[in-house]
Amino acid sequence: MISRVLKENKIRELRLLLERCENIVITCHVSPDGDAIGSSLAMYHVLNVLGKNVKIVTPDMLPKNLLFLPGAKEIVPFTKYGDFGRQLFANADLIFCLDFNAPYRVDKMADVLLKSKAKKVLIDHHLDPENFADVVISHPEMSSTCLLVFRVLCRLELFNQINKKAAECIYTGMMTDTGNFTYNSEDPDIYIIIAELLKKGINKDYLYSKVCNTHSESRIRLNGYAVSQKMQLFPEHQVALITLTQDELRKYGYEKGDTESLVNIPLSIPEITYSVFMRDDVEYIKVSTRSKGDFAVNRICESYFNGGGHKNAAGGEFRGTLDEAVGVFMSILDENDKYLKK
Repeated sequence: MISRVLKENKIRELRLLLERCENIVITCHVSPDGDAIGSSLAMYHVLNVLGKNVKIVTPDMLPKNLLFLPGAKEIVPFTKYGDFGRQLFANADLIFCLDFNAPYRVDKMADVLLKSKAKKVLIDHHLDPENFADVVISHPEMSSTCLLVFRVLCRLELFNQINKKAAECIYTGMMTDTGNFTYNSEDPDIYIIIAELLKKGINKDYLYSKVCNTHSESRIRLNGYAVSQKMQLFPEHQVALITLTQDELRKYGYEKGDTESLVNIPLSIPEITYSVFMRDDVEYIKVSTRSKGDFAVNRICESYFNGGGHKNAAGGEFRGTLDEAVGVFMSILDENDKYLKK
C-alpha cells in the first residue's frame, strides 16, 4: 500500500473537471525528456480508455530514443504543426500541464496556453509552481511527474484503466528522472509502484534497453569526443565540466537527445562530487547538472542559470555566450567548496 499524500480537495476538483470535459489537450515542457513524455502519454492512454477526445501538443520535437513509446507518433510538435496546435488549444475545454511549473517552460507556446479559455490542471514535481492553473497538484518531493501521475490516477479510482501502454510510459518517466533509480529514489513507494507496473505487463529490461542503451553511431562518437576532448576536471573543487559548441554539435550530426546522459559520466570518478554540462543551443546555453550525496546542484541552477530542479539533478538556461556561461561557472567554484565534504 503506497502512502496517501495527495489532498482530497484537489482530487475532487480534478474529478469534476474530467466529468464535464470532452476535448482535452496534454502538454509538457520544451525539450521534453522521458518524464515529460512518459507522463503525457500515460495520461493520454488512460483518458482514451475513458472515451475522451485527447491530443498531446509538445513545444518541440521529441528525442529519437522516446519515439518507440506507444502513442508517441500521435504527438503534435508545435514547432512543426503550429496552426494545428493553436486550433487544438482553442477547442480544448481542459488542458493538462505536466512536468513544468511555469508557462515560460513551454517556450513559444506560452501565449497560446495562457490565452486558451480551457480549464488548466498542473501536475508537476518542480519547486515553486506559478499561479496559472485552475487545479495545482504540485509535489516537489516526488522523484518524477510520472510517479505523481500514477498516484493521481489511483486516487481518481482509475487504476484499472492503466493499461500496459500507460504503464510502460509511467515506468519510462520514473526510470529516466532518477538515472535508472540511482538518485532521488530512496522512497520505498517507488518500488511498490514498480511492482504494480510489472503486474500490468511491462518489460522493464526492454524499456531500459530502448531508452538508455540504444544509440546511433553519431551519438556515440559525439559523447566519446565530449569525454575525451572536452571534459575538464577540477579535483580541488570536486567538479567536472563538459562544454559543446554549435560547431562541435554540427560536426557530429547532433540530434535532440544525443547528450541526454552525458552529464552523468564524470560522476563515476570517485573524486568528483558534481558535474556540469553546457551545450550551445543558439538562443541560449543549456545547463545540466548532477551530483552525488548531499551536494545540492539545484541551488546552483536556481541562483546562476535561471533554472532549478532536484538536489542531485537540476538544469537551467543561460542567456549569453558559452564563454560567458563558463565564466559564471568558474566564478562560483570557491563559493561551492563550502558545501563539499572534504
